[in-house]
Amino acid sequence: MGEITGRQVFIFTAGAFAVIIGVNLVMAYKAVSTFPGLEVKNSYIASQEFNERKAEQVALGWVAEPRYENGVLTVAVTEAETGKLAKVEEFTAMVGRTTERQHDREPEFALGAEGFSSPMELGPGRWEIRVQAKAADGTDFIQRLILTVRG
Repeated sequence: MGEITGRQVFIFTAGAFAVIIGVNLVMAYKAVSTFPGLEVKNSYIASQEFNERKAEQVALGWVAEPRYENGVLTVAVTEAETGKLAKVEEFTAMVGRTTERQHDREPEFALGAEGFSSPMELGPGRWEIRVQAKAADGTDFIQRLILTVRG
């Protein structure tokens, strides 16, 4: 085994730092490029309206629950007291991964006996479903649901 020279120590140290800096740059790029962006345009105004909207939504007494079976995503919006499907006037949902927005999609849902359903392929992992519904009286029902698809 030969003697370790100052040049070898420098090359090893510089190589180690190059790897660390390279990994940090790649991770920073990934973090910025997959960031979904702002949730609201003005957070102050959104915070002022939050409690009022929450109280209206709680008064509806609705519960939303997602289910994925045999290539069909179903979101059941039910009345908490009776367990029956709620009378929903409008229903849309955005389906995507919880960590990025580039694969978001807004499928067409049809009302069926078990809720709002749409055929779609969801790979294994965590999915976020952003539900927006409207009651007959115009009250908005907005929920973020997390669905884990087993592989």
